[in-house]
Amino acid sequence: MVRHRNATNVNGLRRLVCDMEPSDVYYSCAYYENPEADMDKKGWLGADLVFDIDADHIPTACDKIHDEWLCGKCGFSGKGPTPETCPACDGQKFDAKTWPCERCINSTREETAKLIDMLEKDFGIPENEIRVFFSGHRGYHVHVETEAVRNFDAIARKEIVDYVYGLGLEGFDQRQAEKSKKKATNPVFSLHDFGWNKRIKLGMQRFILNATKEDLNSIGIKRPDVILQNKKDIAERYIEENRWASVKGVGTETWRKIAQHVKEREAANVDTVVTTDIHRLIRMDGTLHGKTGLKKVKFPVKHLSDFDPFTEAVAFKEGTAKVFVSVAPQFRLGENTFGPYTKKEVELPTAAALLLICKGRAEAVKD
Repeated sequence: MVRHRNATNVNGLRRLVCDMEPSDVYYSCAYYENPEADMDKKGWLGADLVFDIDADHIPTACDKIHDEWLCGKCGFSGKGPTPETCPACDGQKFDAKTWPCERCINSTREETAKLIDMLEKDFGIPENEIRVFFSGHRGYHVHVETEAVRNFDAIARKEIVDYVYGLGLEGFDQRQAEKSKKKATNPVFSLHDFGWNKRIKLGMQRFILNATKEDLNSIGIKRPDVILQNKKDIAERYIEENRWASVKGVGTETWRKIAQHVKEREAANVDTVVTTDIHRLIRMDGTLHGKTGLKKVKFPVKHLSDFDPFTEAVAFKEGTAKVFVSVAPQFRLGENTFGPYTKKEVELPTAAALLLICKGRAEAVKD
């Protein structure tokens, strides 16, 4: 890791990168008086507010299909998310292989959309002060580059993360529910039309209107038929007016479970460490990701829903390369689909071959 470098212009930065030929390039989200000095002498002036939304932190069904891990201590292996400790030897060092599939990317896109909606509507940050990037791997970066947040310390940034996650909402945790039971009062919570209260209210209305018996059973609702028979009145009148006692047979615990489920669906799953770090290094826009060979790409907020990273983040669009693939799932780049491969030598477009090599799934074949 080469750090504490400063470039005063784009040409200087380009020369610096070309001379080092690094696999990855990062820059500091913080502003300093003396960027090239040691950390304790830099003179911190502030930092952009940065969010990292990565598939590594979002459980998806496809993880068990394309992700693998190998214990560095005993060699025990498995599929799916990497465990904290090896089930065979309690080791904590793993060789993990992940894959950027379209399902993973879609899951991070959904979380990014929820985050942006909160930043705009709940924090009042205008769209033109929000920068959105595909990370080059399995997710997105969101930067808020405005002086209004630049001087926030780590504690203030943690408060923002807690809000995004919906932590500490009154009336939604078990202790608050127990207190409500003892007082025998209704409602358990009163939902107004601002911030998380509005999100919970609208989310409960949407959930109940579209819920099936299986949906309600899955979150522990014991009498789903009562809700299903009254779903329109519940969504359009009782939730809107906080009339929690209006549905006979639906009590405090049922409302709490529905609200908790909705809160978890409405929350945005971000990497808390990245956002709270006031000295954070983040991948540089336009550079290649060392694990994929794809670019980190900036695009307008309004294009999040239709941005295609497997087309727009492809850097190498000409040439081919021969590789020997150990194992790789089926994947798409542009309009072409490749694989699946198992112990096979193939000639692929440069971008596809590079992706496999960077993910540790293939080796280059010399002519």
